[in-house]
Amino acid sequence: MKKLVAPSILAADFGNLQRDVEMVNNSDADWFHIDIMDGVFVPNISFGIPVLKSITKHANKTIDVHLMIVDPDRYIQTFADLGADILTVHYEACTHLHRTIQAIKAAGMKAGVALNPHTPIAVLEDIIKDLDVVCIMSVNPGFGGQSFIENTYKKIQQLKNLIEFSEASTLIEIDGGVTDQNANKLIEVGADVLVAGSFVFKSNNPTDTIENLKNIIN
Repeated sequence: MKKLVAPSILAADFGNLQRDVEMVNNSDADWFHIDIMDGVFVPNISFGIPVLKSITKHANKTIDVHLMIVDPDRYIQTFADLGADILTVHYEACTHLHRTIQAIKAAGMKAGVALNPHTPIAVLEDIIKDLDVVCIMSVNPGFGGQSFIENTYKKIQQLKNLIEFSEASTLIEIDGGVTDQNANKLIEVGADVLVAGSFVFKSNNPTDTIENLKNIIN
């Protein structure tokens, strides 16, 4: 399977959001990665439903929504209605994770779980076969532009082993601090999808940056 690149819209220019969405449409990127933050689960507020509605109006690739919010169950149907293809919730925010995953799938979306840097892979043993995506946070969630946490490589290998042992088909997504310097190693240890925010949107030519990243990992 080809390895995927998902530019993180959190790092886009919000004054030129349609321009940046169309750039991703016309690039070699595979997914739009969209972070929804509530200022409670994480110490930052990103954007809410009206902005997501504007993005999905123009986006023509897979919409990968990453909820960094408390009580995500309240909004599952809302994000389905807005056009999310994948909905990822945080393990740390879900008291009844299995129920949440089933509700996401019942709403017609693929289901993902994100793990904070301090959360061990082992917590997913009983649910891995139900997951389409596991998003390993390689920075602490809440802000863009952070430095990559080196322990991530070990967690990817542990997750890959769990997926293979369980005969699951779960994709491994890495979110935070991804650049052309660590992309190849991330893929080598088992990653399938790389989320890249600042590295893409703060570069001189985001389209070329995405193309180069795709070439490195495939």
